[in-house]
Amino acid sequence: MREQEENAVKFLCLGYLDEEKWDAIPKGEQDTMMQECFAYDDFLRKNAHFVAGEALQSARIARTLRWTGGKILVTDGPFAETREQLGGLLMLEARDMDQALELMSKHPGVRLGGPFEIRPVEELPGVHPRMGGT
Repeated sequence: MREQEENAVKFLCLGYLDEEKWDAIPKGEQDTMMQECFAYDDFLRKNAHFVAGEALQSARIARTLRWTGGKILVTDGPFAETREQLGGLLMLEARDMDQALELMSKHPGVRLGGPFEIRPVEELPGVHPRMGGT
């Protein structure tokens, strides 16, 4: 294992966007943006920073599940009352928060104007194995 991987911290990067603004972008521009995002993911992969990532379908089809009054309650849509919805997630490895911020500041999705929340992953040794571990 390379030194970078041995000392790496995992960061979950949550990308948010305003779906109405996204829908207003011409399809060709959307496709170009997505290709740029995939290319940057490939760059992160080649440099041993990419752990996992997924784009999400529209928040309009999301469901929120919660425990209320001793039973499960399912409601339509995301729980948060905000214009920006979770659009995707990326798990990366970096030596520290500064490097994680540097890497994500170059992600093409940042140009969409929605925030990226970047949070260290809490490793729970013996309770939850690392991704890709044995």
